[in-house]
Amino acid sequence: MEVADQADPPVCRIMDYGKFKYEASQRAKESRKKATHVLVKEMKYRPKIGPGDFDTKTRKVEEFLGNGSKVKVTIMFRGREMQHPELGRRILDRVAETVDHVGRVEVFPKQDGRNMIMVLVPGQGTRRQREAAADHRDAAAVVPPVADPVDAAAVVPPVADPVDAAAVVPPVADPVDAAPTPTETPTETSEDTQTETRE
Repeated sequence: MEVADQADPPVCRIMDYGKFKYEASQRAKESRKKATHVLVKEMKYRPKIGPGDFDTKTRKVEEFLGNGSKVKVTIMFRGREMQHPELGRRILDRVAETVDHVGRVEVFPKQDGRNMIMVLVPGQGTRRQREAAADHRDAAAVVPPVADPVDAAAVVPPVADPVDAAAVVPPVADPVDAAPTPTETPTETSEDTQTETRE
């Protein structure tokens, strides 16, 4: 086998070619082991995701980032949800804030057809990168905030007290309408109602 073809005269070595091929394949295998192989994992969210599902999926994102994988976070929109991309952006921002101790944003949220995509990479972001991410979020937050569907469901409207409701008598516009006609029965007064409810 020729070793140095540029030399004068060229240098050659007599060797076992099968052994040479085997050693070359072993060196190639070792170099592949040492190379960093980055996997891209994907986690899919929906705009109406519940708090329990959000926490579970976000824990898995943290685990993927902790193992050294990139994570592609996707928000899938359906139907009328496409009219409110700010809900998806809010979820992606919450994911980024939750995992900022193990990962940082590589590709900021962007709309891709019916999906909104963000890519996270392992490693904490520098202070400058975190400030850039905050500026990017502030610039995207031009749309006024919409009530979070999860929080809106938790708010229960107050129920009127039946005693107070009976005490309120609607105003009468015309005195002719206020007098009972012969076919109508007179309505109970608020005092009668209050005594009945107390008994």
